Amino acid sequence: QVQLVESGGGLVQAGGSLRLSCAASGIMFNIYTMGWYRQTPGNQRELVATILSGSNTNYVDSVKGRFTISSDNAKKTVYLQMNSLKPEDTALYYCNAYNQRLGVTYWGQGTQVTVSS
Repeated sequence: QVQLVESGGGLVQAGGSLRLSCAASGIMFNIYTMGWYRQTPGNQRELVATILSGSNTNYVDSVKGRFTISSDNAKKTVYLQMNSLKPEDTALYYCNAYNQRLGVTYWGQGTQVTVSS
């Protein structure tokens, strides 16, 4: 059974920092592209950042220079360090695991991030 369990969300003032974690189980972690997405009410889920093989990273332009994605294969955990947070970063953040060759994608349950101005 595949599980992605997010943690680390919360309420923070603008300019502050949060670190999200996503612990994966039931998958071969190192063959998946791990990612963070976010969604606000009435909007589509948006890609925030992805990481593959611990070093190949990709970010949406709006978070470049502020967010850092990283992973620990031994712990099967992916992190999202969010600095200089802005009110527009407020969203429900989801962890994602994707393998193109296997044609599968998995989602966590989401963790809320709220940034107050």
